[in-house]
Amino acid sequence: MRLSPSLSPTLSPIGDDGLDFAAYDQDLTPLPVYKPAGDAALDFGGLLTAPLKIHEDLASGCGGQTWPAGMVLARHMLRYHRHHVQDARILEIGAGGGLVGLAVAKGCTLSQPLYMTDQLEMLSLMEHNIVLNEVESRVKPLVLNWGEALPEEVVQFKPDVILAADCVYFEPAFPLLLQTLKDLLALCPSATVYFCFMKRRRADMHFLKNAKKAFTITELPDDDRAIFSRQGLFLYSITSKQVHPKASQLGI
Repeated sequence: MRLSPSLSPTLSPIGDDGLDFAAYDQDLTPLPVYKPAGDAALDFGGLLTAPLKIHEDLASGCGGQTWPAGMVLARHMLRYHRHHVQDARILEIGAGGGLVGLAVAKGCTLSQPLYMTDQLEMLSLMEHNIVLNEVESRVKPLVLNWGEALPEEVVQFKPDVILAADCVYFEPAFPLLLQTLKDLLALCPSATVYFCFMKRRRADMHFLKNAKKAFTITELPDDDRAIFSRQGLFLYSITSKQVHPKASQLGI
């Protein structure tokens, strides 16, 4: 499915010659509102036949809540990449409760296991949501700390599709996230990172400026862009500078 260029908004934090920080002197969005623990059922506008069940619980950290960038990335993957990832080796970083990875596991036919990763504090919530959706045979939870050596299981797996939603929110972790992205793309130079985040502070733009020095960052077409960009949400692919983006990205 090819999208009309007219549907892509003009607002983007990445220009041909770098970032226009003057346009981002003020925060675009307020700080998030935290929700009480509970369960949600999501079908992403009918993209899932059987709704995804997600237990949200902030007891272990902010990753235990469903955030808008996760909803945008999950919907994008289901709508445009459902048939491109069948043989992909998929890894989600900063998974939290596992919204994006679980949506892909439920909505796509995968020939490989899908790894969902986060810090140890989030492991039990990931495991709970995997069981809740009865995808134990297809999804593996794993601890992966940004900035540290990749787990041996990940090294052996060599993921070629990496999912990352709302990983840009805690400024001290930005160099750690950047290092992990470098490690993953060094492990599999042909990999593509599907990256969605909400711009909350000017520091978020500095992360993208540094990422652009290390990687090729491409704004992804999406028919909902005019809607989610008004919420300060941005959707990109991140690839190695030595490798052209996958044909599947260019032809959606």
